[in-house]
Amino acid sequence: MMRAAVRQVADGTYLVHGPSTNWVILTEGDAVTLIDTGYPGDRERLLDSLAQVGSSPEAVTAVLITHAHNDHLGSAQYLRAAHGTPVLTHEAEVPHARRDFLHQVSVGRVLRNAWRPGVAPWAVHALRAGGTADVAVGTPGPFPAPGPLDLPGRPVPVHTPGHTGGHCAFHLPGVGAVVSGDALVSGHPTSRVRGPQLLPDMFHHERAAALESLDVLATLHGDLLLPGHGPLHEGSVADAALLARERAQ
Repeated sequence: MMRAAVRQVADGTYLVHGPSTNWVILTEGDAVTLIDTGYPGDRERLLDSLAQVGSSPEAVTAVLITHAHNDHLGSAQYLRAAHGTPVLTHEAEVPHARRDFLHQVSVGRVLRNAWRPGVAPWAVHALRAGGTADVAVGTPGPFPAPGPLDLPGRPVPVHTPGHTGGHCAFHLPGVGAVVSGDALVSGHPTSRVRGPQLLPDMFHHERAAALESLDVLATLHGDLLLPGHGPLHEGSVADAALLARERAQ
């Protein structure tokens, strides 16, 4: 049994660390909101993480997707097909989740960067975990309205394009947290930097837009950063975003 590393960071709020990618569970009574799903190869850990918080796949009210890369979208279609779970993302990311197109680092670009520290081991893991698998979602939907979603945790979508065109973070004002996806991370196997940072350039669809999205994140109030990669960052989310921007210059 592959166990997930589940950490409760606030009331009803759990950050789950897979081998390479994080996801978030928000609970309210018996209902759950799941933000991201890891790689396809993380499915056993994903299901285990739900069990560890006393829940189940059937209790997931919706899957929210920060962006439609394989390491975040991996089990979304599985949950939709097996349990009828709605899969929601930003309207600009819906066609990406359907795989009408793919804004993801190419194998060629990874090979050109294979000399960089950490890239080759990361690439091997990504391939083994399903980084090139078909994880298209049949009928992803856009968020129904701006503002807090009527889901456990009352997450507020915040459009943060750059990593992909429709990348979206989620503000959790009730617990003072931001789920930042890949718009702002605190570590990555291909990075030697520790703490708040942008992912390496090869991973971004539009780096200039990714930098501008750090300014958006810097407007959000909270002292818990739940990133798509790396450990929980405790401290001002605004300061974390500004530090990442400074490091990216």
